[in-house]
This record gives sequence, structure tokens and C-alpha cells, in this order.
Amino acid sequence: MRAAAYTGAVTAPGDGVHGGPLRIGPRAVLVPVKAFSQAKRRLHLALSEPQRAELARAMADRVVSAARPLPVAVVCDDNQVAEWARTRGALVVWEPGRGLNGAVEAGIDHLLAAGVTQVTVAHADLPRATDLDLVGEAQGITLVPDRYGNGTNVIALPADAGFQFSYGPGSFARHLAEAERLGLPTTILDRPDLAWDIDEPDDVVPVAALGPSIT
Repeated sequence: MRAAAYTGAVTAPGDGVHGGPLRIGPRAVLVPVKAFSQAKRRLHLALSEPQRAELARAMADRVVSAARPLPVAVVCDDNQVAEWARTRGALVVWEPGRGLNGAVEAGIDHLLAAGVTQVTVAHADLPRATDLDLVGEAQGITLVPDRYGNGTNVIALPADAGFQFSYGPGSFARHLAEAERLGLPTTILDRPDLAWDIDEPDDVVPVAALGPSIT
């Protein structure tokens, strides 16, 4: 059963593991997170459903931790994810049925309305993520491609840029073209820790060798 209090709203966290309410400043990190139980289905030959859910949660934990000291907003449409986000000290942006591109654009609109001027959008499946706060230091738009130069794992941009997101295969080229269309300075950032995402069974192997997660 969905909680009506979440619908179409940005909700502040309760007292989570970081303690106290989150304060939104000029910069924030937005993390779209799908239901843990539905995540990473392409890994079904390597991991059971509970294992996939556990992996998805662990990677999302890593990404939220890597955002420090910036505030984090999690855009989702799943109650379990919303409760998890609150325990991690994140804002919850409840956007059901929007798809990834629509959810990210709606999340940025919510943050812009809350006074945020610069947003870093990070996928939730980055098991090596660190120092997300450094991604948005350049002016204009910063793109962090995946290790194949195909997808786009992290984007930092002005909240009012009107950027049209186009995630999916080949998204890096489309996002680069969109940045050029907007005429904003664009930085392509090579960050191995942010370039590694988890999509296929072979991708899971390095996760066990990462060592302790950021806490």
C-alpha cells in the first residue's frame, strides 16, 4: 500500500543515521532509486532475487555516503526505498510512474523550487563511488561517462538549465549533444570510481574486492 503522504511531494527526513534534519543549500545530489526488489534483473543468472536486492541497497548506500557533505535527495516510487532514504538522512522526492528520465527531471524541478542552484545526478549502482561533491566544481555541465564511454553515470548541471535527460544505451553522446545545444561550458570527467556501474553478471566480480564501504 502506498503512503499518500509521499505523493507528488518532497518530504524531509526524520532523525536518520546522520542525525537531525537535512538542510538544503545551493548544491545537492539527486539519486534516482528504483525498488530494491526490482533492481538488477539482468543479474538473475548470477544472483538470487534477495541477493540482487541486497546488492542494490548496498550500492545505493555507497552513493549516498559518497555525496557527503552535500545534501541528498532520493527520487523514487517505492515505500521501502523511501523509508531507506529517510534513514540515510536524505530527502524523498516521490514521483510514481515517471520513468528514469522523467523522474530525474521532476527531482531537479523540486530541488530548484527548494532553492538549489546546482544539482549532481548520480546513478545508484556505483559500487566504487567517492567524492561526488567534487564533480560539480566546474562551471556549466559536467558529464561522467561509464567505463565504455556509452552510458552517463553522473551529471552535474545548473538546476535551471532546462536539460533534457536521455538515459539508456548511448546516453553519453546524447547528453553531450544536449549540453552543446544549451551552449553551456561542458567538462567530461574521467573518474574510474564513478565509471564502474553494475549491469551485467561480469560487472559484479569487482564488488567483493572493494573493501569497506564509506560510512
